[in-house]
Amino acid sequence: MRFERRPWAEPFKVKVVEPLKMTTQQDREKYIVEAGYNTFLLRSEDVYIDLLTDSGTNAMSDNQWAGMMLGDEAYAGSKNYYNLEANVQKIYGYKYLVPTHQGRGAENMLSQCLIKKGQYVPGNMYFTTTRLHQELAGGTFVDVIVDEAHDPESDFLFKGNVCLQKFEDLIKRVGGENIAYITIGATVNMAGGQPVSIENIKAVNALAHKHGIKVVLDATRAMENAYYIQQREAGYANKPIAEILKEFASYSDAATMSGKKDLLVNIGGFVAVNDWDLFEELRNMVVIYEGLHTYGGLAGRDMEAMARGMEEAIQDDYMASRIRQVEYLGNLLDEYGVPMVKPFGGHAIFLDARRFYSHIPQSQYPAQALAADLYVNSGVRTMERGVVSAGRNKDTGEEFMPKLELVRLTIPRRVYTQAHMDVVAYSVAELYENRHKARGLKMVYEPKYLRFFQARFEKI
Repeated sequence: MRFERRPWAEPFKVKVVEPLKMTTQQDREKYIVEAGYNTFLLRSEDVYIDLLTDSGTNAMSDNQWAGMMLGDEAYAGSKNYYNLEANVQKIYGYKYLVPTHQGRGAENMLSQCLIKKGQYVPGNMYFTTTRLHQELAGGTFVDVIVDEAHDPESDFLFKGNVCLQKFEDLIKRVGGENIAYITIGATVNMAGGQPVSIENIKAVNALAHKHGIKVVLDATRAMENAYYIQQREAGYANKPIAEILKEFASYSDAATMSGKKDLLVNIGGFVAVNDWDLFEELRNMVVIYEGLHTYGGLAGRDMEAMARGMEEAIQDDYMASRIRQVEYLGNLLDEYGVPMVKPFGGHAIFLDARRFYSHIPQSQYPAQALAADLYVNSGVRTMERGVVSAGRNKDTGEEFMPKLELVRLTIPRRVYTQAHMDVVAYSVAELYENRHKARGLKMVYEPKYLRFFQARFEKI
């Protein structure tokens, strides 16, 4: 018997299950209207397959749950903090650690420590909370990602790369002293989960340091980024992900982390730095915003779960299975002819709503409409990553109109089976087949900050 491809399976088995509530389409039509066509405002119990986010929605291992029972809940000097610190030093290579309740706590503190009012903060495409913290600290974000990142049909393998020419042009225009730091997201969420190459971050590091500019890594999904380097970049095919990750991080001066993604926990994050003076400032600031510098808003048990999750997530077999499940869904949708961002991202499949609902203008929020329609069709919850997420220009108040108008189908780690992916793919394909029936939305309530979380809409 001849086989074209050897099948693979997840490197774990199911031990505990959580029953899911089944709803009717009539139920879901009622629920989405009550939620203002915003999937963030749906009740979790009314969702069948929840692909809203991979943040804090992962399944922890028996080893992590065992570690939860060993939580040292002392106010100061918890042993779990020192376990976490040791693993960050071992796996990422940074010298100093300040824990935070989650990633945006880390972003807030680092922004306040490093940004002076009027400075610029270049980065490889914005992320919602990161940009807001930078703006609240008085900075101005500047996108310096490669042009391919804005093209969902480009097959460039490292769409997360910084365009060195754009970065250098900004330095020449405003001066290195007016740039707070450059932030490197790995992988780039808003571009469709696209990776950054070692070659690129190494070059960014050299250019930044030439002008006295720090490099800050958003390490939230850097382990997934390391997998793509292993698979795609010359010279890394035979290196373990752990070795690649440590080299990648070595080209940065500091990192923010939301442990709720790569590190397989439900809550937690940290700032990691190499500079003692910056560390001193951060561990003074954490007391104001998060908690003492040895717990940073976390229980001891949460720090232990994160320390153990870090060791599990860096394993090659685990990471391969994680990415392959995302690719499995992408390949199914590709067979149905569904327009998506390609190459597929590490943590999600991103539907291209501009091509999916080509008859709906961007001013009528096609990605928001598609996310709502998908929930009504099958109970699958996803999220918008387009004009609603992009928000408004802080100076003019005009809506940003990004080239990418996407719906993110985010796959939680170790949670769903391939059968769940089959259900998702069929539902998306059914919507695509009947796409001409879809209508756009109008926004009827807009909060001041991060509007995509709480905005409400009505059908046009």
